[in-house]
Amino acid sequence: MPELLLPFLGVVAVLTITPGPDMLLVVRNGLSAGVRGAWLTGLGCCAGISVHATAAVLGLSAILAASADAYAAVKLAGAAYLAYLGVRLLISAIMSGDQPPEEPAEAPPAVRGYGPAFRQGLVTNLLNPKIALLFLTLLPQFVADDEPRLRTTATLALIFLGVAVLWWRTFSLAIGPISRALRGQRSRRLLDTAAGCALLAISAHVAFSGKG
Repeated sequence: MPELLLPFLGVVAVLTITPGPDMLLVVRNGLSAGVRGAWLTGLGCCAGISVHATAAVLGLSAILAASADAYAAVKLAGAAYLAYLGVRLLISAIMSGDQPPEEPAEAPPAVRGYGPAFRQGLVTNLLNPKIALLFLTLLPQFVADDEPRLRTTATLALIFLGVAVLWWRTFSLAIGPISRALRGQRSRRLLDTAAGCALLAISAHVAFSGKG
């Protein structure tokens, strides 16, 4: 095992539980579609993380870090996708408000079926260049001088992914009881409105933030 495994686990734990757009999506889909919706969104996030981790191990992330144009393109694509999700949630909230109270609100397009939940988590992470830079800068810091660099980096990337999978599974199970209490039309409308506005705000921050 890597010599610096314990400090690495501490850093990974903090990074994993820090709120971001992926956590917002997991919460929203969990409250709308229950444990399975949250879990598949979290799995999608992990799938996106695995792509960035693989790229970092192979050195491909260095290309993204070195090219300002490539970084800007991925960042703007990610911001546009978050804005798209935010707008869809706001539209869902508006449309559900037009339904009679006695009729159940239609399932929001973002979580109609479980495939879209996984896809949201995947694309949100894939189009976040800061995750690529995170792996590129974080992993080498925990490789000791006498360790084989490639093997240790790959091991650390797998550990990072394992922590993420464990976290999202635990987090999705915790959402279950709350989701059952917030399935009503009014609760869903308020949730979609809040999540939509938050995603639009995050999108604007991503689009206009610097590289760091």
